[in-house]
Amino acid sequence: MMQPDKYAILLVEDDESLGYLLSEYLKMKNFLVTWVKSGLEAVAIIETDVFQLAILDVMMPEMDGYTLASKMKSQFPELPFLFLTARSLKIDVLKGFSLGAVDYLKKPIDEEELVVRINVLLDRLVPKENLSQESNTLLSIGGYKFDVTNQQLKYQDAVIKLTSREAELLQLLVENKNQLCSHKDILVRLWGKNDYFNRKSLNVFVSHLRKYLSYDSAIKLENIHRKGFILLVK
Repeated sequence: MMQPDKYAILLVEDDESLGYLLSEYLKMKNFLVTWVKSGLEAVAIIETDVFQLAILDVMMPEMDGYTLASKMKSQFPELPFLFLTARSLKIDVLKGFSLGAVDYLKKPIDEEELVVRINVLLDRLVPKENLSQESNTLLSIGGYKFDVTNQQLKYQDAVIKLTSREAELLQLLVENKNQLCSHKDILVRLWGKNDYFNRKSLNVFVSHLRKYLSYDSAIKLENIHRKGFILLVK
């Protein structure tokens, strides 16, 4: 079942003790935490699950945090990430920020400071509800309410926080509900380019939306082979 109004965090940390400690502490602070121990695991899970923030260790075997960040930035640019590392040289910090990190924390980690920083980042990066504006931005999709401005999809008492790309895609489909949206039109409008890699990303985001919308049987997000997608709302 959907979790009401919780942030989902991906923690990528190969150190067993630190990974367990941070995972449990963040869960105590009401975050939904998925802990993986390698960059390869992280790449695989990002393709199927949705997160509001990723926390990346830098020093990992097989794929270090910088390499993972580069892959994330190219394939999932809407997912913000921060680094946790024992590397404190200025050049390492600058490299982290040059890759697009929203923060760079040095080990040993103070758990309370980490939570404060996460909350500040998420407050800035993930819009909150604004009830005074809601009436102007609320779209109905069957039994759902889609808050465009705050990038939230609401079903009964549950709130799903959408990424920017998910919200853009859903808005495009809603604006053209019960009509075909071609692959080309979607990709050019949202990604700026119609190519193989962006089409793979599109399929991932469509699968996310399909999962979110599965609680109302009157809604179907259909794949029209080789043509595009249709959001069918009875």
